[in-house]
Amino acid sequence: MPTPSVEAAARATNRLIIDELDYDMSDELSRFESLARGLNSDQYRVFKSVIDAHHRGDEGLFFLYGSGGTGKTYLWNTIISKFRSDKRIVLAVASSGIASLLLPRWENGTFGFQKYRCNLMTRRFVFFDKRSERAELIRETTLIIWDEAPMMNQLAFEAVNRHLKDICDNDNAFGDKSVIVGGDFRQILLVVAHGSHESIVAATVHRASFWNDCRVMHLRINMRL
Repeated sequence: MPTPSVEAAARATNRLIIDELDYDMSDELSRFESLARGLNSDQYRVFKSVIDAHHRGDEGLFFLYGSGGTGKTYLWNTIISKFRSDKRIVLAVASSGIASLLLPRWENGTFGFQKYRCNLMTRRFVFFDKRSERAELIRETTLIIWDEAPMMNQLAFEAVNRHLKDICDNDNAFGDKSVIVGGDFRQILLVVAHGSHESIVAATVHRASFWNDCRVMHLRINMRL
């Protein structure tokens, strides 16, 4: 028998990777096929753009702009099921507790959000080690979905961006990982203590350094109506 590589051995014993791959591919495929039949034209256009970028190897950065009721969560679940049916790792994170309840396998601790909230004012962030199991999970991840992005301070996005570049040894945005951030700037924005209108706007994600690399897509069909 061939001797396994160090990387393969580390992946086989990484509990985080094992947990993320602990699902039935046939069940995920059936779930995807069921969800895909319910996509409207706007949702399908976004879905196809993400899948086509992945197939081209063009790991892109997308921002999905849609108001409440346009089916963002439904689209997230469809995309997640599609990638997991191909045995890919998808990390779904959210900036609010309510949004997290609607996402499968929500990863609150992936980027250390609690530490970000505690240190935003000082811009000092505590990260996990580059050689840790969590860092290996990030390197093996195919797609990251970040819901309710407008509710998170852009400093947290900048910190995650820099950290993923370091973990993946890649200078492209978020370490050249496929990332979809989404939300609605017309809903609740982040809280800036004693902040003015200008300071709140300046702290939102669209002021981040990587925003110009984002491909902005819209959902305009309100499914609740």
